[in-house]
Amino acid sequence: MKIAKVEAFLLSSPLDEPLLLPFHGGERTILKRDAMLIRVTADNGLKGYGPGPAHERAEREINETIAPFLEGRDPAQWRTFEFPGELALQKTYRAVEVAVIDLAARFEGAPVSELVGGRKRDRIKLYGSAGMYMSPEEYADEAKAIADLGFTAYKMRPARGPEKDLETIARMREAVGPDVGLMIDAHAWWRMGDKSYSQQTVEQLARDSQAYKPTWFEEAVPPDDHAALKQLRDTGLVPVASGEHEPDESSFMDLIETGSVDYVQMDVCCQGGFEMGRRVFEATARHGLRFAFHCWGTLLEVIAAGQLGICWDEDVIEWLEYPCHANRGKPGMYPFLVADDVLKDPLPIENGDLIVPNEPGLGITVDESVIDRYPYQPGPWSIFKIDSPPETLAVSGDHSVLWVDPVSGA
Repeated sequence: MKIAKVEAFLLSSPLDEPLLLPFHGGERTILKRDAMLIRVTADNGLKGYGPGPAHERAEREINETIAPFLEGRDPAQWRTFEFPGELALQKTYRAVEVAVIDLAARFEGAPVSELVGGRKRDRIKLYGSAGMYMSPEEYADEAKAIADLGFTAYKMRPARGPEKDLETIARMREAVGPDVGLMIDAHAWWRMGDKSYSQQTVEQLARDSQAYKPTWFEEAVPPDDHAALKQLRDTGLVPVASGEHEPDESSFMDLIETGSVDYVQMDVCCQGGFEMGRRVFEATARHGLRFAFHCWGTLLEVIAAGQLGICWDEDVIEWLEYPCHANRGKPGMYPFLVADDVLKDPLPIENGDLIVPNEPGLGITVDESVIDRYPYQPGPWSIFKIDSPPETLAVSGDHSVLWVDPVSGA
């Protein structure tokens, strides 16, 4: 069996109307969400799939450079492929590699987990990830709704000022009771211009939040400032999480080796792939830390991370992020229809755990109709308008880049 074709498809799921979300220092607008589906086809017609980085550069790299490199090769020999290129291109290649492994595993009749390390368990804990820039009451209602779905933890994104953020944490705890985890993804706290929270404000919020037992504060200070993350962790007030914006492996190792976090986070499908993920897991275990998958794409990304995660014990890889979107009446943040529709069937979830399929490959069936149903729309998916100093910035599907041009998305 040889690889005959490698293809990358950028997809967009636009909102019917722009979603305007006021925060403490300005307003954020959600326009759409993007996704990438990677398809690798063999000369016998068998196909492997993977999620990819949802931006135009990655699409060009796959279709123009990575595809010619892979075509004609035996996917079963994926570990021996030595793909050349600079770091950004290497990261894109590692996303394609997930689809190659899926193809190889389907051919062998084995789950992906057996090819990338060997499964040690059949399930992994999920946390429901939703809430963005709402009132304290709305956060509490959503936290309860996500918990009622069976998730044992809920992650939200506060940005309404220190007093309202603390009130939000208190109300959420009251709504869900003592046993549901609460993750505070505070990436907006350093994106508010002059109203960005100081280190002292963040530490005071951590101190005031202790009574409500948050599972972690995530990116509560700029993520490239490992010293500030470590300073927060050294207070011992709350567990600290970060990792989704680490640009390379050496940066991950610095995050780990300096003890800057309690929870290391990585989006393996766009930050370096399965093999780099394994090295990050090993370093995490070596330093007595915990790992929690960052997962901000489609359900295809969730299952890919799950297949890798079950190759490690829960005392190393504890959590997998499950994005909850308001698709077709479900509780969650804005709609992102392609996130669900990329799979023909929902993922198996039991008591808040993802049950990782033991069928060949990723163990799922991709619905290729999404390629035509969700055509790509250029431009950034989210725009920040900051009040002071006046500034407009944007974010794209490239998690290694903090800001992009508000018009082009590049």
